[in-house]
Amino acid sequence: MGWESEVFAVLDDLEQQAAALYDAERLPEIADRSRAEYQQVGLTSRLMASLDATVVLTVQGVGTVVGRVDRVAAEWCVLGGPAQDWVVRIAALVALDGVSARAVPEIAWPVTSRLGLGSALRRLGEAGERCVLHRLDGAHHDGVVRRVGRDFVELDGGADTGHRLTLLPFTALAAVQSLD
Repeated sequence: MGWESEVFAVLDDLEQQAAALYDAERLPEIADRSRAEYQQVGLTSRLMASLDATVVLTVQGVGTVVGRVDRVAAEWCVLGGPAQDWVVRIAALVALDGVSARAVPEIAWPVTSRLGLGSALRRLGEAGERCVLHRLDGAHHDGVVRRVGRDFVELDGGADTGHRLTLLPFTALAAVQSLD
């Protein structure tokens, strides 16, 4: 091997050492950027990535709810099950198991994800389905959704209650369980 080859070998070695030092210095910066970016990921984005997956949700005032994620919106999600469906307020979630490790950014969400809780409750009212409205404090109300206001739902308790109407503010609701 000639002197030129030895010089080039030394220079190549120095370049590799410099590249390794540069990568070692950047590694903490890259990790820090990853953490900073991840703080932008919302819980609902993780749920959105879990569409059609079976998850276990712990809901304040209700307990454990298991089902397939059928729909996700900014304020609520729908879990489908073999016997019943659940509309769960995102604000009432205490813990989530089985959700995707991925997240879907809000810009990629469908337009229907912007619908508020009132929209989901109106659908129940239009269907005339009996349901159970679970409150955050653990109490519940059975009946049929009659009307939905801007920030409350009106529930008809049925003939056995003399068709007593109960108004429940959205902020008191944890989840709605279908009975039909």
